[in-house]
Amino acid sequence: MLKSIQKRKNKLRAQRKARVRGKIFGTDTLPRLSIFKSNKYFYAQAINDTTGVTLASVDGRKMGLKANQEDVKKVAVAMGEALKSANIETVVFDRNGYLYHGVVASFADALRESGIKL
Repeated sequence: MLKSIQKRKNKLRAQRKARVRGKIFGTDTLPRLSIFKSNKYFYAQAINDTTGVTLASVDGRKMGLKANQEDVKKVAVAMGEALKSANIETVVFDRNGYLYHGVVASFADALRESGIKL
């Protein structure tokens, strides 16, 4: 891919991220669930923005799972268990500038199925 195209894609994602992040704020009772996906792996963490502390996190790379829709559902189940162990029932979903389709949508749906309200 040309460098100019990649720079444009990164700039557009950063703009989407800033726009979404300006509207979302996590608290102790309602943390922000932030995701990150690379071409290979998928990560998620619940963050309390008032103190800047991560309350629960899941690393798809450590679990040996790739960033496809089937493996992301397993990551979502693990994240649901981690959130329940931290006594968190409801989160604010931060898609981190990614479009809500494909892997991101399947993660959110699987998280809802595990009993977490988004």
